Amino acid sequence: MATYTDQLREKRDAALARAEQITAVAVTEARDITKNEDGEIAKALDEVRELDEQIKRHAELEERAAAAVETRREKAVDVVAVKSEPRTYSPESSNSFISDAYNAQFNGDFAARERLARHMQEERVERRDVTSANFSGLVVPQYLTGLAAPLARAGRPTADAARKHQLPSAGLTLNISRVTTGSSVAQQTEGAAVSETNMDDTLLTINVNTYAGQQNVSRQAIERGTGVDSLVMNDLVSAYHTSLNTALVAELLAGAGQAVTYTDASPSVAELYPKLLDAVQKVQTTFFAGPNAIIMHPRRLAFILAAVDSTNRPLAVPTPYAMNPIATGAGSVQYGNSGYAIAGLPVITDATVSTAQGAGTDQDTIYVGNLQELHLWEQGSGEPMMLRFEQPKGAELDVQIIVYGYAAFTARRYPNAWAQINGTGLVAPTF
Repeated sequence: MATYTDQLREKRDAALARAEQITAVAVTEARDITKNEDGEIAKALDEVRELDEQIKRHAELEERAAAAVETRREKAVDVVAVKSEPRTYSPESSNSFISDAYNAQFNGDFAARERLARHMQEERVERRDVTSANFSGLVVPQYLTGLAAPLARAGRPTADAARKHQLPSAGLTLNISRVTTGSSVAQQTEGAAVSETNMDDTLLTINVNTYAGQQNVSRQAIERGTGVDSLVMNDLVSAYHTSLNTALVAELLAGAGQAVTYTDASPSVAELYPKLLDAVQKVQTTFFAGPNAIIMHPRRLAFILAAVDSTNRPLAVPTPYAMNPIATGAGSVQYGNSGYAIAGLPVITDATVSTAQGAGTDQDTIYVGNLQELHLWEQGSGEPMMLRFEQPKGAELDVQIIVYGYAAFTARRYPNAWAQINGTGLVAPTF
């Protein structure tokens, strides 16, 4: 922010520039300075001298004021005691998030309400984007969802690798302008018209989707059970992430702009490899930038790793020594970011990649593209944000727990940033 001294300096510089301009004009015109011009120069210099004095006074004043503020800040630090308190809900805490949410909503438990309010305040400090503080929109504690994605379901390896954006707080659609006709530039012949092409664009509309799941839990389990939080939330959140990830991979299938067909009655890794490089060049040729990842089903990477050459040496090895491997890796194969690379591109394995493509519904798809053009909008840290309790089965003493969240995604901002490989060469492999 500009200070008063800065404003005075600007005035001083302007006055000095006026005087210098008068002299510059006289020099350019090779003449003497007129009497009126000389008077204007003298007036400008008097103004400069006066402003210099004012600058000196106000600079000293501002310097002393800043020193006083710093002194007060140092004194405040001296008297503040820094404390660290455990979070309201954590693995070490004796408080149950679900029990408190239930008791606060249905039993009017004041202590539970107070703990939930403290938890929501902690979330505001931690995430800075939490706005819901009522019992129908509670933010689920991070520790209850942190281990959810890697559990029994396929999880969200592709969603975790996508380009993240914060979902706007309102609205059911996102709109992006895509330029479809660009400007033109051409060599100009002297006197001829300059090349001109009117820009044109189309509107890319992206829907905000709701992902939700529910679980009926008995009141006995909530009121007297142990570990209900982890059991219910892990299962619901795991299902939430897998559902979202499956939809994102389906978006790749529908939106990838480049296609490579691998037709082979007896598929082999040696014949698949050129198709992968064909996908790379198609992305580079049409997107004018390189891909940075390959996404495939775990069975396809296993097919590649299982391949051997004519002397039964593996074509994919942890480190390339004397062979000419198709794939290399740093060690054991991991789910998601596999630790292996093909043609220098890291391989992401994702079990939500469809294995029911093709006429025989037995083919999987390989995606080669740029993760910066796989966009994902989510709330907060990406966890489902809302927890609700309903009592549609109150007569059976059951409570319905509902978890839901909002997300939007697209691979169609630049469709040619992605290529997909399909065909009979990608049927279920045999080992």
